[in-house]
Formats: sequence, C-alpha cells, structure tokens
Amino acid sequence: MAAQPVIAQPGGGQQWMAAPGAIPGCPPGLEYLTQIDQLLVHQQVELFEAFTGIEMNNKYKIKNSLGQQVYFAYEETDICMRIMCGNQRSFTIHVTDNNQQEVMRVRRDFKCCAGCCWCAGCCDCCAFEVYVEAPVGQQIGIVRQMGSGWKAHYSVMNGQRDEIFKIWGPCCAWSGPCCMCDVDFDILGTDGTTKVGAVTRQYAGFVQECFTKASNFSMTFPQDLDVKMKATLFGAAMLIDFMFFEYNGDSN
Repeated sequence: MAAQPVIAQPGGGQQWMAAPGAIPGCPPGLEYLTQIDQLLVHQQVELFEAFTGIEMNNKYKIKNSLGQQVYFAYEETDICMRIMCGNQRSFTIHVTDNNQQEVMRVRRDFKCCAGCCWCAGCCDCCAFEVYVEAPVGQQIGIVRQMGSGWKAHYSVMNGQRDEIFKIWGPCCAWSGPCCMCDVDFDILGTDGTTKVGAVTRQYAGFVQECFTKASNFSMTFPQDLDVKMKATLFGAAMLIDFMFFEYNGDSN
C-alpha cells in the first residue's frame, strides 16, 4: 500500500494521517477508513491507575499500519461505575479525529447478569452488546455476544441488525507477562468458515503486561469493506477488550 501523507499532532510529536476529502455516502470523519486494511489500537498506560489500582477512564491511540495516528478514543464512565462494576461496567467511547471532532461513538449499556457464554444465546439480558454511531446519533452497527459452549462468539451486524460477520475467539483468551502469544479472534463470513480478517490482542511486553491493564489490538479486514463495518469492528475490539482483558483490580 502506498505511504499516506502525514501531519504533526498539535502539541506533540505523533504524526497524524492526513485527512482525505469528503466521500459521498461516507459518514463524516470515516473517510480515513477507505484507505486502510488494518487498524492498530494502543491503549495508553495510566500511571495513576498502575500505582494506586484505582480504575481510570481508558484512552486509546488508533493508528494505521504505518504508525500514523488516525483517531484518538477516550472512555466516559463515572468513577463509581468503574470501581464498583469493573469490566462489567457500561461505557461510552468517544472517537475523535485530528481536529478533535467526534466522528464516532461506541456505547455499551450496563447489564447486571451479562457475560456468560452459555446464557447469551437465549436471553438478551445475559448478552453484552455495543452500539456504534457515526455520526453521533446515527446507529451504523451492533456487536452482540452470542451463545456458545466455550469459545467467545459474537455477531457483527449493521444498523438494521442484519448479520454481516461472525467473530469466534480461541478456547482460552489468556494474557499476562508470561503469556507472550497473541490472541486471535477470527472474523468470519456468515457461513462461519470463510475468514475475512481478525481482531488480535497483541502481547505488549513484560513490563506493561505485568504492571498495567493496557492492551494493544490490531484489526485486519478487506480494504474495500464498507467503512461502516470497519467502524463496527472497532466496536467489536472494544467489547472484546472489556470482556476479556480489562480485569477488575482484585482479579489482576
């Protein structure tokens, strides 16, 4: 893929991918996604959280395969929800472009009894869902936890709840300082067999894995995929992160 032009981030040394022109039918701000087939999501290390154990709102830098920043994302959740509910909490992820304009929003509602893979298939109250909006207020995609015997299973849907992809995780989605392998969640067609990409939780190094909960993800998908579905796959990465890698302080 040809290298993309970059611009400097205001107040910092990070280079940003230059904003492409408007594209008919593309939600404003998602034009970046038409040019890429991979996103890298790097959660920022919160030193206050690492030293105190007090859960902070997550922040993420979203980059292309060349390391150029495409978006910045930050969580909005009140402190009581973060401390009392841990990774079960509701959350809103705001995604902004290099002009600090919000171009996308990912939201998960709180569900008291959700998360069990055995119950997720039969009861909506037992299945986690994230809703992706772009622009804000216009739903473009949904990712829903599905029932399974053991492996993580998700349905990736468009805004009308038509299933576009399935995501299947491994038997054991484990992470830690001594578990140096990447964890792949395969993106499959609706036939359940044709692989079209992956959401991968990448090993972040011994120090970060040992002392923080910050995760690094990569997402691969066809470059000609609808940008709305690329954005929805980012929502899938957020759901996977919270369900499997955003541990409570006690369980870390």
